[in-house]
Amino acid sequence: MSPSKVSRKIFLDRIAWVDRMASEIRSLPFTGLESFLSDSRNVWAAESCLRRALEALFDIGRHIFAKGFGLGYSEYREIAGKLAEYAVLSKEDAALLKILAGYRNRLVYFYHEISTEELYQICSRELGDVTKIRTAFLGWLDSHPDMVDETF
Repeated sequence: MSPSKVSRKIFLDRIAWVDRMASEIRSLPFTGLESFLSDSRNVWAAESCLRRALEALFDIGRHIFAKGFGLGYSEYREIAGKLAEYAVLSKEDAALLKILAGYRNRLVYFYHEISTEELYQICSRELGDVTKIRTAFLGWLDSHPDMVDETF
């Protein structure tokens, strides 16, 4: 694979996806566990939106590697580690993204082990981690205009 340029269109589309999923999560009733559990659809919405937001973050990382560096990584934890190695994310943000990769994998492969209480806690108190990585990616995009294809 040869490096080319990161598509601003694809990048911002995934950012918009993260924003939409985070907004959907924030719209759920987080005034207490009882209110969250009052409608079982809240649990399914929270899980689905959280998983999709995480996957969109990793899609951004894969896109940066594929287009910007001509590299292919598919495992989420590997992507997180390599993002620090290539100075796309700080070591601190990459470590956080690695934790998010583990949680995404739990959502997909060990979904039966995640309690509704845990999901409530994550979505009501830890959603800022997702937006922190989103902001870090946007910072990288803004500081590397030479690596970005502006064609829409």
